[in-house]
Amino acid sequence: MNPLRRRLLLGLTLGALVQRHAMAAAGKASPLMLAGVYRPGVPLADYWVSEKYDGVRGYWDGRQLLTRGGEPIVAPAWFTQGWPAEPMDGELWAGRGRFAQAASTVRRQVPDDEAWRAMRFMVFDLPAHGGPFTQRITAYQQSVARLAQPWVQAVPQIKVASHAALKARMTQTVQGGGEGLMLHRGASLYRAERNDDLLKFKPHEDADAIVLGHLPGRGRHQGRMGALQVRTTEGVTLRLGTGFTDAQRDHPPPPGTWVSYRYRGLTDQGVPRFASFLRVREDLAPGAPAAR
Repeated sequence: MNPLRRRLLLGLTLGALVQRHAMAAAGKASPLMLAGVYRPGVPLADYWVSEKYDGVRGYWDGRQLLTRGGEPIVAPAWFTQGWPAEPMDGELWAGRGRFAQAASTVRRQVPDDEAWRAMRFMVFDLPAHGGPFTQRITAYQQSVARLAQPWVQAVPQIKVASHAALKARMTQTVQGGGEGLMLHRGASLYRAERNDDLLKFKPHEDADAIVLGHLPGRGRHQGRMGALQVRTTEGVTLRLGTGFTDAQRDHPPPPGTWVSYRYRGLTDQGVPRFASFLRVREDLAPGAPAAR
């Protein structure tokens, strides 16, 4: 059997096993609110707007810091010292354009003290607070103020009057190195599910998928990876054949790895259109459940 074909078949088998593991582990994920996608026509008067921080989702359960998938984050003791018993939802962020740095820092099992000095925990919600989001804004701002730790910051929230103003702010944010915007319905309670109470607004759509295997390249990519075969979180299998560097084609992410991809809408069958590779999700362990 051709080595590349054997590699693909092995990858597909491993990918299927990893996906079953991910589905079995899904019940252990942190109980977090997940975002839908903004579209024109949403009643903006009902929403608060903030920057979408390109980092690693962090959930403080009142005792320890966890990833979105429910895995413990090994941070230095000083980083979480004195944090309240009340759960906090936020983003572990190293600054604009520094996702890889944030992901690498969070993934280390032995914390790098110097790397964590560059991290910020951007708090944007209090999951256990019983009030609507407008009240939770004041509550998390007060909680962060009481902590008085410069690496713990309260995410600012503003109101935007129109779609044109929202788009202008998104463009300004992206041009400054930001990822996009988040919209949060002021009257909403915290619900650990994906719904329109929380929306993301970015210049492109993106999502996560798990690598099933590698498809052989042709032409100038002969002898190396030509495309990744992946399965989305919705269960759709597709190929990602663009967006890679030569180094990534020479050393593609192995089966079981989570990756992000960009796309432009969905077909009538729910398949992402013009999907292209964006990056490896270094903040997610192989086989861990993913949801953006």
